[in-house]
Amino acid sequence: MPISLRPFRRILGLSSVLAAGVLLAGCQVPFVTDTSRMNPDVFVQETAPVFYVPPYADPPTNQPPPTPGAIPQRRQLYPSDFHQTYGLPVSNPVHRTLYGVVRDEGHTLPAVPYSRIDARYLRQEVDYRTGEAPGTIVVDTRQRFLYFVQPGGKAIRYGVGLGKAGFSWHGRGVIQHKAKWPRWTPPDDMVARQPELRKFAASEGGYNPGLNNPLGARALYIYKDGKDTLYRVHGTPDWQSVGKATSSGCVRMFNQDVIDLFDRVPSGTPIVVI
Repeated sequence: MPISLRPFRRILGLSSVLAAGVLLAGCQVPFVTDTSRMNPDVFVQETAPVFYVPPYADPPTNQPPPTPGAIPQRRQLYPSDFHQTYGLPVSNPVHRTLYGVVRDEGHTLPAVPYSRIDARYLRQEVDYRTGEAPGTIVVDTRQRFLYFVQPGGKAIRYGVGLGKAGFSWHGRGVIQHKAKWPRWTPPDDMVARQPELRKFAASEGGYNPGLNNPLGARALYIYKDGKDTLYRVHGTPDWQSVGKATSSGCVRMFNQDVIDLFDRVPSGTPIVVI
C-alpha cells in the first residue's frame, strides 16, 4: 500500500522551524556596554523581556493536591490578583504616568515596567531630615537612593543603580555640566584595557546618542574643584540595573527619572555622595 509522506513533511517542517530558532537565538547583536567609569558587564542585556500576565494561571496555594483524575478548577486571574498573589505592587495610575512612553528630542523611550520593580525605587516625595540646603542632590550609596532636597524637611527620592563595591567617588562636588542625549566616549585608560572600544574614542567621534547609548537620555557631570571627576548621574537603557549593584561606576537612573531630575536642577547644583 502507498506510504503517506505527510507525517514526514510535518516533522521536517518542525525541524526547519527549530533550526531557524536556534540560529536566531545565536545572533546576539553586541552593544557598547560601558559608561565613563562603569564596568562593561553591566549591559549584558540592553532590554528586558516584556512583562506578561497570563490570562489563566494557578496561584500558589497551600491546599492539598487534587484527587487523581479530578478536573482542575481554573479561574480568570486579573493583573491585580497576580500582583497581590506574588507580592508585586498593584498598578498605580501615577506610576503609569511617570514611567510611560516618552517622546523626547526625536527619540521614543519605552515605558518602564514599574510593576516589576521594587516600589521603593520608584520616584516619590518623602520626609527627609538633613542638614543639606534645599536644592542639593544627595546620593545615599548604601540605600541606593538619590535625594533632591526640598524645603520643609522633604525630598524627591529616586532609585539609582551603583557599583558592586559601592560608588567609587564620594564627597562634595557640583553638577558643572548637563547634557541631553549625550555622546559617550570611553576614557583613555578604559580603551587601553579594552582595545575594542577604540572605535568609540573621542578621536573617532564617540558613541552616538540614542536608545542604546549607555548614558541614556540625560547626563549630569560631576566636577570637584573645577575638575571633571569622570563620574556622572545619567540615564540607562538597562532599567533592571536600578536599585542594584551591578557595575563599578556612575549613578544610573531610569531614563524617565533622569529627565525629571535634569529639568529640576540647574548647572552648579551641589551634590553630596555619602
